[in-house]
Amino acid sequence: MLHATLKQLRYFVVAGELKSVTRAAEQLHVSQPSVSAAIAYLEGTAGVQLFVRHHAQGLSLTTAGVQLLNRARALLYDADSLMQFAVSLGEEIAGPLNMAAFHTFAPIFMPRLMQAFLDRFPRVEPQCDEGHQVDIVDGLRHGRYELGLIYDMQVPDDIDFQPLCRFPPYVAVAPDHPLAAHERLSIDTLSEYPMVLLDWPMSRDYFLSLFLDAPRQPTIAHRATSLGMVRGLVANGFGFSLLNVPPGRHLALDGKSFRTIPLEGEVRALTVGMARLKGIRLSPAAQAMGEFLRHSELLRQAPLSAEVESSAVSPPGQPRSVE
Repeated sequence: MLHATLKQLRYFVVAGELKSVTRAAEQLHVSQPSVSAAIAYLEGTAGVQLFVRHHAQGLSLTTAGVQLLNRARALLYDADSLMQFAVSLGEEIAGPLNMAAFHTFAPIFMPRLMQAFLDRFPRVEPQCDEGHQVDIVDGLRHGRYELGLIYDMQVPDDIDFQPLCRFPPYVAVAPDHPLAAHERLSIDTLSEYPMVLLDWPMSRDYFLSLFLDAPRQPTIAHRATSLGMVRGLVANGFGFSLLNVPPGRHLALDGKSFRTIPLEGEVRALTVGMARLKGIRLSPAAQAMGEFLRHSELLRQAPLSAEVESSAVSPPGQPRSVE
């Protein structure tokens, strides 16, 4: 019975309920031999007789046939319910939605985006993990996530990337740093001072690539593997850092402040975009989230340049806190 199909069980159930192969074939819109073959297969596989054949009077179920019919009917009901549920997944904007976003982007944007999305689609259950770019892409490939928010760095060919917003790099320094009074800074000037590097895969390559045309490479005084540590080291005077996500409040976790200053000249901005695995049909919830992100005012209303310029004009020692 391990290899019996739902179709064979359905043929058997209908024949048992109608007590006739002929009438079962008519109701199922199949040939009589198809119904007879299904019954014969089940009897041969189970090793029991399911029907008593009455010449010109149809069929009657044996005791084993009655037992199997009851179990088969329940199984077919469950199978039909399962298919109805599967169809509803393709129509209803509801259910779980698994996403992931880059470490720097996720805590600043995703909670607000998820709450705004829930206001429109309250039956969706969004979950957003934080991760590095490589981990997010791996999760998309293995089905852990339907959507990912990543940067336009080394995007593999099997990932569809749709740009959402651009974040130019900026300098973060302590209020009493020698560079804090500047309204803008050049990469060449930064090379003369110690640097606190956000030491994440791809992130460090991006920030260090900004110095490729500079007369000298920066002196990396400290490497940090969390954004909170970078901000803390900068605010406590261990060096400047380069970042590209909106800073929010210009405060480290210990309460000390830092300033943000734009870079002058042509420097490459990073683009955050929505990633998905090519060739995969998204669930309705994921499709709705994709449309929501493409038109979200929360992303369009977060220009980094405006924030860093407004903080740059504050007198040294009095950084402007940007909400």
